Amino acid sequence: MHKAERLFKIVNLLRNRRTVLTAKQLALELGVSERTLYRDMQSLTASGVPIEGEAGVGYRIQRHFECPPLMFDRDEVEAILLGAKMVRNWSDRQLAASASSALNKILAVLPAHLREIEETTAIRVPDLQAGAQFTEHSATLREAIQRRLIVEIDYEDAQHCPSRRRVWPLGLFFWGSAWTLVAWCELRGDYRVFRLDRIKQFRQTSTNFLVSKTCSLDNFMALQRQCASHDGDAKSE
Repeated sequence: MHKAERLFKIVNLLRNRRTVLTAKQLALELGVSERTLYRDMQSLTASGVPIEGEAGVGYRIQRHFECPPLMFDRDEVEAILLGAKMVRNWSDRQLAASASSALNKILAVLPAHLREIEETTAIRVPDLQAGAQFTEHSATLREAIQRRLIVEIDYEDAQHCPSRRRVWPLGLFFWGSAWTLVAWCELRGDYRVFRLDRIKQFRQTSTNFLVSKTCSLDNFMALQRQCASHDGDAKSE
């Protein structure tokens, strides 16, 4: 964890506690030594953060301290809450953790009257278990997309017919009830859309594929728009 991240987290931890936190507790939470924690406290104090306490006793932050507010209005805050909670509830564990972390950072620097929206908003994101199908292969699959690595999948289509495919993963789509993988399928020589919950086995290879004008996510989306204008549909498996 970088120093800037630690300092931000220290402020959040202290703001969320009414009682003091000891250096030992803070160091354990941050995964650093107490010596590093003391230096971080000195940095925060020097930057003007009103921290009360001392080494060997404990620390707390002045009750009415507010970080400089981000310039969001109520609708913007609700939009951020909605997006973060969608990712948290409908994606894999890693993305869910990142969404929660980002949301906590944003809430921590909002003024109180905007921060309370998180508890009072009537817009809810129920956990529909959509993330369950995304978890098993998602981290490896996202890595393959980022690194442009060919993957091999054992797939079962809607008619329960099994097949083994070697595909070039281009992107992931969420359709409200199902996650799908958009890929170039070597077997079909064309784009195909695979439901993640129908992928039975998954293996990432060490072979790279080349994105081009005729084989890319942008090209797929352009073709989809053309199909939509003619009442067409994605080539789903």
